[in-house]
Amino acid sequence: MVTIWIRAIVAAGLSLLFPGAGHVLLRDWIRALLFAGLFTTAVALLLPVDPLAAAGSISEVEAILLAEPRTTQFVLGFMLVFAAADAGFRALGFPPGSRSATTDGPACPSCGRELDTDLEFCHWCTTRIEWEEPEPANTD
Repeated sequence: MVTIWIRAIVAAGLSLLFPGAGHVLLRDWIRALLFAGLFTTAVALLLPVDPLAAAGSISEVEAILLAEPRTTQFVLGFMLVFAAADAGFRALGFPPGSRSATTDGPACPSCGRELDTDLEFCHWCTTRIEWEEPEPANTD
């Protein structure tokens, strides 16, 4: 259970750095592309590209961003927070069914996704799996 929380925190943190990065960690490729594309498009449309490209230091970039209208700052900040919340909640399994897949084989007790029986861990959430050995039949 602890690994799920750590994974959720890391996914949310990555999405705060760049929307979509946390979804890549969760292997949710469509959402990763959606959030990254929306954020990149919003940055290209809302921020002045030439001054940002000419900025030589982080302090210059910060000054340019602080000079932008509050609505621009709000929109970009909201997108960052929304992407982080979405990645965190999806890592925790909200909404129900976001982590579980319909499988015919064994499922991970931690994340609910299908397991590869050749591995001793879940390749989705890295939970260690203790496979039970079948008991030999008595031939008495």
